[in-house]
Amino acid sequence: MTDERKSNVFHLGPHTLHIPAEVHQINRQRLVQSLRNDTSIPPGSVVLLMGGKSKNMYDTDIEPLFRQESYFHWTFGVRESNFYGAIDITTGKSYLFAPKLDESYAIWMGKLYTTDDFRNRYEVDEVHYTEQLLDVLLGLGAKVLHTLVGVNTDSNLPTYEATFSGIDRFQVDGTKLHRHIAEQRVTKTPQELEIIRYTNRVSSEAHIEVMRSIRPGMTEYQLESVFRHYCYYNGGARLMSYNCICGSGPNGAILHYGHAAAPNDKTIQDGDMCLFDMGCEYYCYASDITCSYPSNGKFTPEQRFIYNAVLKANRAVMAASKPGVSWRDLHVLAESIELEQLRDYGLLQGDVDEMVRARLGFIFMPHGMGHLLGIDVHDVGGYLDHCPERSNEMGLNKLRTCRQLKEGMVLTIEPGIYFVDAQLKRAKDDPNLSRFFIWEKIDQFRQFGGVRIEDNIYITADGVELLTKVPRSVEEIEKVMAEGRKRTVTFPQQGLA
Repeated sequence: MTDERKSNVFHLGPHTLHIPAEVHQINRQRLVQSLRNDTSIPPGSVVLLMGGKSKNMYDTDIEPLFRQESYFHWTFGVRESNFYGAIDITTGKSYLFAPKLDESYAIWMGKLYTTDDFRNRYEVDEVHYTEQLLDVLLGLGAKVLHTLVGVNTDSNLPTYEATFSGIDRFQVDGTKLHRHIAEQRVTKTPQELEIIRYTNRVSSEAHIEVMRSIRPGMTEYQLESVFRHYCYYNGGARLMSYNCICGSGPNGAILHYGHAAAPNDKTIQDGDMCLFDMGCEYYCYASDITCSYPSNGKFTPEQRFIYNAVLKANRAVMAASKPGVSWRDLHVLAESIELEQLRDYGLLQGDVDEMVRARLGFIFMPHGMGHLLGIDVHDVGGYLDHCPERSNEMGLNKLRTCRQLKEGMVLTIEPGIYFVDAQLKRAKDDPNLSRFFIWEKIDQFRQFGGVRIEDNIYITADGVELLTKVPRSVEEIEKVMAEGRKRTVTFPQQGLA
């Protein structure tokens, strides 16, 4: 049997998705063509990228599980740390540079692979050791090295720029590569889309398993554990796309609940509205799905109303999504529908258009309506130089992009309604916002938490492909949860002795 590490097809067993190295060949070809079309790129130009570095945890010898830097993965698909990669823009040839490990590493890591092994595995033209990087680049006649210099507009952190001893022998240009490679990552190839379909399928099935497993009296993290186990055991997804958010009751209104200081540790009460935002990652490609439902499997009238208001916004945005439509306008559409529903239910009063102009939607949905999705869960390209700028208006400034949709994009649609004390106080203190509220009704929802319904979509030539496959109507959810309650689920009650 062929050694998997030398195979040019990635998979984690026969039951998981098989991914050929062709995915990255196509990405490199797209990048090269984009750079060749840029008349400011001079002859003798070479792309130089630096892969992620393995790091120890603080001052210990414990090494966290390595995950490749995203641009490097998109370009080369290398799974090991401490690599460099180069592409000759003139010839289109690709080069990898691997660290040369001492033979003693074989004791801890197993067989050490040769440059030929890596060339076959990643289907590049040549592989050398990193100590040969300078000589190889000089041998190519490289004059200008194009390095990755930019800022991620979600994190506000700089990109991971390549550097090495001897780079001063070349002209280094960090002004061009980022906009080209980030723009290429915005639209997905059919091969990339197939991976994201897979992560959505695995995550969708895992969410359904959580629906079937949940019982009042469980701890939030036990449901996180169900999700993680399903994804890894059934789908080979060792990593999550982000920290799992398992909010029950009021915790559902905490947007990034589940962090180290609030680690999904509340005991779920009978009747709690639960918000589970979880998505697995496979081969560095993300999924991002949120399901909301009551812990006991039966919606109260209030829960049903809030849930259906969010679902109506979700489906309206999905129906309106197609190439040429502004993401900003879709956010406003979601706000308008939710505000109209809240008014009709008696929580708000007044004209919905006035509410939108006053930016009232931000009080109930203090995040953007969705985001680009790909190798990063909040994928790059939201605010490149040629894109609409981030708005200064309340709520709209939370959007991770204001771009017009185009075919090939993958995005999330995730409207929500939350009852956050800090947000409600903000509204009550602002006469321009407070006038719309019927406060005695609002106060009845202060412990409600929140509802978010998040799906992943692919923009087609004339609409969308829905990638997420989970029950969405109240009736579908209640049916699945009722079926789950026919089986016995055991969980520890007293802790370990």
